[in-house]
Amino acid sequence: MKLHGDVPREKLEEVFSEFVGKIYQKPPLRSSVKRVVRVKTIYYLKILEVSGRYVLFRVGCEAGTYIRKLCHDIGEVLGVGAHMKELRRTRVGPLKEDETLVTLHDVLDAYKFWIEEGDERWIRKVIMPMERAIEHIPKVVIRDTAVDAICNGATLAVPGILRIETGIKRGDLVAIMTQKGELVALGKALMTSEEMYERERGLAVKPVRVIMERGTYPPVWKRRKIGKEYRFQT
Repeated sequence: MKLHGDVPREKLEEVFSEFVGKIYQKPPLRSSVKRVVRVKTIYYLKILEVSGRYVLFRVGCEAGTYIRKLCHDIGEVLGVGAHMKELRRTRVGPLKEDETLVTLHDVLDAYKFWIEEGDERWIRKVIMPMERAIEHIPKVVIRDTAVDAICNGATLAVPGILRIETGIKRGDLVAIMTQKGELVALGKALMTSEEMYERERGLAVKPVRVIMERGTYPPVWKRRKIGKEYRFQT
């Protein structure tokens, strides 16, 4: 961040601490979303180095937070103005910069080893399965007989569930998984973990994005029309 005026380190630390927690933020003019005020969470905001009017800091924030707007707002509170000079993303969910980033040369070499020598080890290292990206999302493991119905957009019902991670609340994003650990879909929980475990029937998770292709698992369900809607039943 570049400040537009001189500010003592103590004042910087004081103002930075005010931006930790829930903040109100309106997306900047050059943004891909509607410009309405939103509430975002700043988990931590730490000054690493100050050199003249340049401030190097690390921020952990909720998805959808605009860091250039954060820099602008900090400058406004400081009374001198500020703008973002450079941004480096070091982590997204469970994916960390020092653990997962590779160069395009690495990808090319791994591809050649795979094509020319049949060695899959390196290509599997540089191109990770999508399940790696959802390690932090609570999971619901389903029966094989329910997989294809979910792939066709059906809402997951309690009888189709085998295992549930604890701590799921209504409205949470959850990952619907096969018994082999394959990602079937991402969905919105309609029940808590306790309700899924205790109830014998009812709709538990509504898919919001299906990942697995239809037909990956054999269909063992039939589609039944009820009014204007279609229901799937095994």
